[in-house]
Amino acid sequence: MNRLDAMQIFVRVAELTSFTRAADALNLPKASVSTAIQQLEAEMGTRLLHRTTRKVQLTQDGRAFYERCKDLLADMDELRAMFQGSEALRGRLRIDMPNGFAKHLLIPRLPEFLREHPQLEIELSVTDRKVDLIREGFDCVLRVGAIEDQSLIARPLGQFRIINCVSPAYIAQHGLPRSVDDLRSHQLIHYVGTLGSKSAGFEYFDGSSYRNVEMPGAITVNSVEAYEAGCVAGLGIIQAPAVGMERLLAEGTIVEVLPELRAEPMPVSLVYAHRRNLSRRVQTFMAWIARTLQPHLDPLSS
Repeated sequence: MNRLDAMQIFVRVAELTSFTRAADALNLPKASVSTAIQQLEAEMGTRLLHRTTRKVQLTQDGRAFYERCKDLLADMDELRAMFQGSEALRGRLRIDMPNGFAKHLLIPRLPEFLREHPQLEIELSVTDRKVDLIREGFDCVLRVGAIEDQSLIARPLGQFRIINCVSPAYIAQHGLPRSVDDLRSHQLIHYVGTLGSKSAGFEYFDGSSYRNVEMPGAITVNSVEAYEAGCVAGLGIIQAPAVGMERLLAEGTIVEVLPELRAEPMPVSLVYAHRRNLSRRVQTFMAWIARTLQPHLDPLSS
């Protein structure tokens, strides 16, 4: 097995933290994966991975080697394209994004991108959970909200304006909320990243800072689709990006309320692992995402 193939295997094992999962992903026998790693460790003269019966972890040398491998493999992709006499992008992209982005904004436009770059293959993960970009092997992810992991590189794209919505059926049953004081007698659909965690309540700007009001609510959800569906069903008030509510508002399925009490806008970023070089295919795809989303985003607050 040549060195580049072994490096690709090592990168996959490091990202998936498993010889078995890496072998499955690469469609190789597990024995071939183990042999490739052993050969690399012998050649480098150091242990690259800690192996236990439960998991595989990078050593300190392994982490440094992983970063260099990612750079070198990206460079090799560029060199192949150059000397094959073609500027066409080729290879695989692994991307993650929230469900709302994928369903409403990006997948409908994806055919035109692939017509421009027909030799690309895209692995698209669509989830509202916060994925582990490194461990799960993503080239980049699209995230809404603050980026907490300072080891990652974030490219800000803009921000979403947040609006408050309810259904006409909710208003018919509970009345129209008109002030902060009214909220205590209304229902909020609580959204949390992980069920069991505490909802922040209703967020609003009081003229000088953002504040939160605790509100009653019979339902707590952890997905955007359930959040919207709960609102349409009349279960309570939601605070959601305006761009995702446009169709429902136009149809009259939901209505905006309390426009003077909006939550803080949510920043939108493309996030990728810290490395010296990004492959041209990743750069091209990120630029396309930025152009596609630009009409739907407000500029970031200064």
